[in-house]
Amino acid sequence: MLVLVYRKCSTCQKALKWLEEHNVEFDERPIVEENPTYEELKTWYAKSGMPLKKFFNTSGLLYKDMGLKDKLPTMSEDEQLKLLATNGMLVKRPLVVGDDFVLTGFREKEWEEKLR
Repeated sequence: MLVLVYRKCSTCQKALKWLEEHNVEFDERPIVEENPTYEELKTWYAKSGMPLKKFFNTSGLLYKDMGLKDKLPTMSEDEQLKLLATNGMLVKRPLVVGDDFVLTGFREKEWEEKLR
């Protein structure tokens, strides 16, 4: 299982602590230094079954500075995926990629169901 995190993010810190406390094995990847590629995002999005908007860090400064709330509805999925691949700070984190699931953000109940 792959977990993409931003170490300065308090939610990511909570998520990593949760994984360690529950003895869940995972590979950690820094989302800013190793931004997900377009191909990875495309694959993960298809696997997730979630709306693409769930992959965006909608509370992030970059999201707000770029005015994406207004721009995303007019962009194609392909354009949105390409945009996500440009900067890890646009991607909702932590991002967990398992064999048959993808999770965005840290919601403990959801993690209990998928990771235990």
